[in-house]
Amino acid sequence: MASKDHVFTLGIEEEFQIIDPETRELRSHIQQILADGKMILKEHVKPEMHQSVVELGTEICGDARVARQQVVHLRSELAKLAERDGLKIACAGTHPFSHWMDQLITAHERYATIVKDMQQIARCNLIFGLHVHVGIPDREEGIDIMNQARYFLPHLYALSVNSPFWLGQSTGLKAYRQMIFDRFPRTGIPDAFESLSEYEDYLKLLVSTNCIDNAKRIWWDVRLHPFFNTIEFRICDAQSRVDDTIALAALMQAIVFRLQKLRRDNVTFRNYPRRLIDENRWRASRYGLDGKLIDFGRKCEVDERELLDEMLDFIGPEIEELGNRAEIAHIERIMREGTGADRQLMVWERTQDMKAVVDQIIAETNEGLDTIKGSIRG
Repeated sequence: MASKDHVFTLGIEEEFQIIDPETRELRSHIQQILADGKMILKEHVKPEMHQSVVELGTEICGDARVARQQVVHLRSELAKLAERDGLKIACAGTHPFSHWMDQLITAHERYATIVKDMQQIARCNLIFGLHVHVGIPDREEGIDIMNQARYFLPHLYALSVNSPFWLGQSTGLKAYRQMIFDRFPRTGIPDAFESLSEYEDYLKLLVSTNCIDNAKRIWWDVRLHPFFNTIEFRICDAQSRVDDTIALAALMQAIVFRLQKLRRDNVTFRNYPRRLIDENRWRASRYGLDGKLIDFGRKCEVDERELLDEMLDFIGPEIEELGNRAEIAHIERIMREGTGADRQLMVWERTQDMKAVVDQIIAETNEGLDTIKGSIRG
């Protein structure tokens, strides 16, 4: 086991949909949840640009077990807060049919600035993501690892696809969320950076030329966080099941650990150009686990599941050291049984009813939560 003071801490941010259980539509209700929940959830709950979105963030967690406890606790408290107002929470990359035009924008200077800057692109950005921070105290090392971790982003994406519907239509993609977000500038796969100073110079240039007002407005699929000593993975759709969230976080933690070990042993993992990784990113979005990705080394297409097996072998020692065997076993379950998108599509094919799809997402979001025992302090 890695010692408890290992640097590869975890922080998990999940974005939730606030749902009216009668209509199954999104409800702009964040203000009430913030008003009622700040005593219980404190700094762990945040608004997002649309009032029908709420973000929960864990504390810094030493391992995946602690992260699971926190995610379950935070989801449980949020579900109870919503229930008190006759509402439900749901977690998926997009809402199957609610329209962004019907959603209120949160009254906050930050969101007003984004809407003023981005206009329609911001207003229609009604999407829900999973962001995972993995601790990395040495930022020079962090840039190197960020460069190399880019290769694995399509693999992570394929496991996490959970947004097949948009505005009441089946998009034909397993993940449509990133297609919406890609309209923003400074999104997608980043270029590789030669050094920490090159990265910092880039951030300073954007701020000094009024491209951005602060460095957090760089929204790549992976980034060395501008203010925390973490590598932040941002490519994944929000996950309906707690098990899926934790398994993905444990996988990212092991990838960072493995790449850091290679670096310390002076073994370089090849940095592939963004244009190649983008091809795999598209395939992951379109097909999820059921497509083929390009094996750049062999210059051929390979079944997604085969490449995932290779990745799990690659990080096998780190999985053991971190004690993440149970979490990675759940990754293998996703590979066998399918993703959140696959489960949504199965319900749709069976029922042809978007409300039934929302019910499925709600049920999965609330799986294993402690929503019966105890009560919210009024």
